[in-house]
Amino acid sequence: MNAVLQPSACFHCGLPVPSGSNWHVTIDELPRAMCCPGCEAVAQTIVDIGQSAYYRDRDEYAVNAFDATLMPPELRLYSNDDAQFARDASSCEATLSVEGIRCAACVWLIERQLTRLPGVQAASLNVATERLYVRWSRAECEPGDILQAVRQVGYTAYPYDAVRHGERLQKASKTLGRQLFVAGLSMMQVMMYVAPAYLAAEDGTLDDSMASLMRWASLLLTLPAICYSAMPFFQGAWASLRARTLGMDVPVALGILAAFFGSVVATFTGRGEVYYDSATMFIFLLLCSRYYELQARRKAASALERLQHALPASASLMAGFPDNRATTLVPAGTLDVGDIILVKPGEAIAADSVIIEGTSALDLSLLTGESAAQRRKTGEQVPGGAINASAALILRVLKPARESTLSDLLKLIERAGSGKPQIAQWADKVAAWFVLGLLLFAIAVFAFWSWHDASRAWPVAIAVLVVSCPCALSLATPTALAAATDSLLRRGVLIVQPHVLETLHRATHIVFDKTGTLTLGRPVLQQIEGLGSMTEDACLQVAAALEAGSAHPLAQAILAAAEVLPGQQPRAHAEQLQEVQGQGLEGVINGVRYRLGNAAFVAAIAGPPLGDTAVGMQGMTPLYLGTQGCWLTRFLLSDALRPEAREVVAYFQRRGKQVVLLSGDQEALTQSVAMELGINTACGECLPDEKLDFVQQLQATGAVVAMVGDGINDAAVLSAADVSFAMGSGAALAQAHADTVLLSSQLVSVLDTAQTAARCMRIIRENLGWATLYNLTAIPAAALGYLNPWLSGVGMAASSAVVIANALRLRKA
Repeated sequence: MNAVLQPSACFHCGLPVPSGSNWHVTIDELPRAMCCPGCEAVAQTIVDIGQSAYYRDRDEYAVNAFDATLMPPELRLYSNDDAQFARDASSCEATLSVEGIRCAACVWLIERQLTRLPGVQAASLNVATERLYVRWSRAECEPGDILQAVRQVGYTAYPYDAVRHGERLQKASKTLGRQLFVAGLSMMQVMMYVAPAYLAAEDGTLDDSMASLMRWASLLLTLPAICYSAMPFFQGAWASLRARTLGMDVPVALGILAAFFGSVVATFTGRGEVYYDSATMFIFLLLCSRYYELQARRKAASALERLQHALPASASLMAGFPDNRATTLVPAGTLDVGDIILVKPGEAIAADSVIIEGTSALDLSLLTGESAAQRRKTGEQVPGGAINASAALILRVLKPARESTLSDLLKLIERAGSGKPQIAQWADKVAAWFVLGLLLFAIAVFAFWSWHDASRAWPVAIAVLVVSCPCALSLATPTALAAATDSLLRRGVLIVQPHVLETLHRATHIVFDKTGTLTLGRPVLQQIEGLGSMTEDACLQVAAALEAGSAHPLAQAILAAAEVLPGQQPRAHAEQLQEVQGQGLEGVINGVRYRLGNAAFVAAIAGPPLGDTAVGMQGMTPLYLGTQGCWLTRFLLSDALRPEAREVVAYFQRRGKQVVLLSGDQEALTQSVAMELGINTACGECLPDEKLDFVQQLQATGAVVAMVGDGINDAAVLSAADVSFAMGSGAALAQAHADTVLLSSQLVSVLDTAQTAARCMRIIRENLGWATLYNLTAIPAAALGYLNPWLSGVGMAASSAVVIANALRLRKA
């Protein structure tokens, strides 16, 4: 039955509504009072997803702060039928934000918890972005089950929202900063009491009463660090133990508690050593390392955050255009195809659109990595997410905001970082077993010193627990991969699958498509052959005047060539323009009639052709220009090589990789391109299934194949290759099947990715080597009694800092 609602109670949670508050949500057509913005936001979400029946059918209020450990009923409202979870008929998937992640051990713990849940097919948490990708069976699992499973191990998960995620990261940073400040203050105050005690103990001037007073003062000053600053370590350790696992917070928490309670016993009994200074310093140094790690994670995910926040939440709708130019601010999500919007300078374009009025420069850096602004004029299309940099534009919406170019990229990004390469999985497994081995080793060390020198058993065991925390080992790989991925994204390379850098680094064969990949994929004017008395530049200006209004690719090539003529005069205007379909154009310029087109079409006014019209046209498309009784020139056009193609091919060849060219174009043209680029293996006239067979045959011989392609016919081979790249300007199907999307549509991005992969693998090896060397050196030193607890804390924090700092070098291009 319905809950008994009090007039002064919050309609959502039942707590009293503060006087003078104005928070409310309309539920069942009635305004309902809320006690705080949080309840207002949650209630509005419940209404927005069409679940208002929750309030009619409930028999108790939603969970509030007095019962925060339970699963909030509103999260149970998410179901497999929600569109945001749809994948296919049998399974669902979601990208979730997770609160409370402290280190790589949290990642392992959450993934392990979810993989135990019936129906969960895949679970992968990215430590850099704190986003969890989950795929589950519709028949066996619901979204609420997944959210509940995460809460059971001490974390909070919710469907990803860029704004809420950013606010949570900022809040977590502030909380950690306060804990760091309290730990630092406690450490300094404790040292003020401990230092005199150390000095006085050497000359015997400190009497027992004064020593006892200083111990009690140190205990009181240590309590804030233990009870507040050290809570992240205790919470992490408790979550691990509840899940019956041994995370990296377990030895840390044991070290802190051992040092503290051992000191408390010594304080009460007046016998033995106290380690308050070591405990506070250990907490402070660990928090420094964790704060540094948090900032590093945020830096490593900064490019993704910029993309996620790029789409505007609102747009200026011009409902009465063109009669009325008044604007109305509307949510971007409500825009429909055909709506007219105004985009002012400095604003982001809400959806893919076409310019109907105005000319401006657009900043496409978030979409392509290209920093230079690009001019767009009336009639040209602009992608959603681009920034209008100069003048106001009036646009007609071509796609809803949810289907914009940037939204499509964000969908790809949701796949990015959702898994781990083999090297990262290896590090996680090693770290998990390392903790168990460490605890057993610490017990053995304690037993040995209890027999050898009982007075040193406790501090040596603490030092072993402290010095050997495997944070550096677990941070070595994910931090480097996150930094490399961020660096590439800022340069227009979107890494979709986790194995890209690792697989590309060990690839043996690099297979390129030709059209749109090694070439521009559009005709370019290659050569002008004079046939009459008119200069080449003059002929090009005449041809550009005839083609001025044409959108044909050949016409665009002529116009592009004419635009870069040196000292160009104002373009002539063609009159009486006529187009003969499939043959060419005819028009009058300055009283002279010209024809531009194929040889037969131009010969009708210019007379018989001069010589063989097929000479020198291998792989070329000819356009002839003539006038009454006179041939003027022949333009030769072809799909030109990308300027960077030679550099990219040569780079891979220098590194001993086999470069292969596969193309659906004519064999002769394919061999011509291969010869020009120095590619030894080339196959033309390849159908999609033949490309696939070629790659699979290479793989059957043990080759690791990287494929770079563009177009729908490359989708199958992109999926089959060990690692694949799709040009950002290529077909969406090709991008959907590729491991990497080159947003900049520049081939040199493949070279950038290969160089970054080499640097990333080198830094990962350096990090793993450092972490291993550190543990092999520090653990025996601590076990032999050469390191006291506070020095162990310094070593442990320093090892993590070195790993993170080394990884962040990858953010530099």
